[in-house]
Amino acid sequence: MNSIGSCLQGKVAVITGAGRGIGRAIAMAYASAGATIVCGARSTKEIAETVELIVKHGGRAIAVTMDVADYGSVEAMYGEAAAEYGGVDIVVINAGAAMERSSIEQADPALWRQTIEVNLIGAFNTAHAAIPYLRQRGAGKMIVIGSGMRARPNKGMSAYACSKAGAWMLTQSLALELNEVGISVNELIPGPVRTAITGFGEKFISSEEEWLKDPEDVVPMALFIASQPDLGPSGQSYSLMRRVA
Repeated sequence: MNSIGSCLQGKVAVITGAGRGIGRAIAMAYASAGATIVCGARSTKEIAETVELIVKHGGRAIAVTMDVADYGSVEAMYGEAAAEYGGVDIVVINAGAAMERSSIEQADPALWRQTIEVNLIGAFNTAHAAIPYLRQRGAGKMIVIGSGMRARPNKGMSAYACSKAGAWMLTQSLALELNEVGISVNELIPGPVRTAITGFGEKFISSEEEWLKDPEDVVPMALFIASQPDLGPSGQSYSLMRRVA
């Protein structure tokens, strides 16, 4: 592929939500840096397109149709990754949703719960099922795609904000528990990004707030975290949010 270095040469990276947006951008970048990619998502068509792009540029990747809210589906993804490539070194917990955008009073309880199931339970499932595979490597990295809304909510986004607050605490708990076995767990907060999956856009940005990004703008930080030493930082939050001057 068009090289951006070989900092991930020989690594196997599992990325959920890899069919579009931030997940696809990270998958492409990690492949360019030498990693073999396992693209997971519910949309078979989208992850197949991601794999096609990676292979077209000389990388290696497979697509695994799965649902992060279904633990058995997540387990099967890791099993396929290990069978195909021998193990797992990096996990990017990226799959997310913002299904309920109404006020709490007007919210559909089913949609509110589904957002929690994808963003929080899905993150737990993806992390929990990864641990045995990372342990087999003797080290590994998890990167949880977080959100600034975990600490600063927006109206109509309570389910998303609550799910991301939970995912942040999950990151902290995982980092504490896995530090002694050499598995680092960190959070990447992209800030507002133009993606279909979150629906963030100009309407969420005031003139004094954030830098509205494209998915590719998240890549340098995702590469930085993934390429840290095995005994590198853990339990950290890396943020791309910033105030506009």
